[in-house]
Amino acid sequence: MTAAAPPNHAEGLLRARFASIGGRTRVLDLREAGGYRMRFPKVPAGPSSAYEAVCINTGGGMVGGDRLGLDFACGPGAALTLTTQSAEKMYGSAGATTQVSTALDVEAGGRLDWLPQETILFDRARFARTLDVRLAPDATFLALEALVFGRLAMGETMRTGLVRDRWRVQRGGRLVFAEDLRLEGPVEALLDRPALGGGARAFATLLLVASDAEARLEPLRAALAPLGEGVDWGASAWNGLLSWRAAAVSPERLRRSIVAALDHLRGQPAPRVWQ
Repeated sequence: MTAAAPPNHAEGLLRARFASIGGRTRVLDLREAGGYRMRFPKVPAGPSSAYEAVCINTGGGMVGGDRLGLDFACGPGAALTLTTQSAEKMYGSAGATTQVSTALDVEAGGRLDWLPQETILFDRARFARTLDVRLAPDATFLALEALVFGRLAMGETMRTGLVRDRWRVQRGGRLVFAEDLRLEGPVEALLDRPALGGGARAFATLLLVASDAEARLEPLRAALAPLGEGVDWGASAWNGLLSWRAAAVSPERLRRSIVAALDHLRGQPAPRVWQ
């Protein structure tokens, strides 16, 4: 759970455990606080379908100083897709940092797809996010996070601010993936550097942890080859992990590439709230 938010700022929490009961995944022990809610739309039955849960921020965005804790556990044999109702907005801050902490736990034989929609960063936003994942040795995990630097459709960009993004993934108690991103100060100028963003304003990272992750690399590359220009992407695989990264000037082009990657890796369309 996150520490107490500063005065006049919001502190939210979503915590739930999901279990396989009679071969069907169900939610247990749900806790909602601070304007955050979960809903569970019906998903058409199919060989690869998973129970779907949607995280909702009834406040419509987050401001500097707001804090959110997300804590979800997927029990043995459960199959779960977690997503968000819409893109999350991080508004400008006078100095305080917005913090989002996500903890995910997938037990033996479980499968969890963590697929929030994009995070949109307004100018002067200060945003820090952590993703901590604990997996059983035979669990399957698919994670996606996407950042959009500005409300670009309105002609707005994130000129200055702070972005910190930290991932830690453990499998069988052993650290298998670690990543840290930090952009601070003149964010727009930093993203224009060829070695950093090359002018892109929308980015996505996708990570698959699965027993067959390495075997799925070349099929993924072949499936995404028809995307054409407008999105720079690359994929690699090692030690039971597959990583795909993409960057684009246009968030719309990036989303199309994300949906194509998810369709291929999941064997089913992206969650319905994405459409």
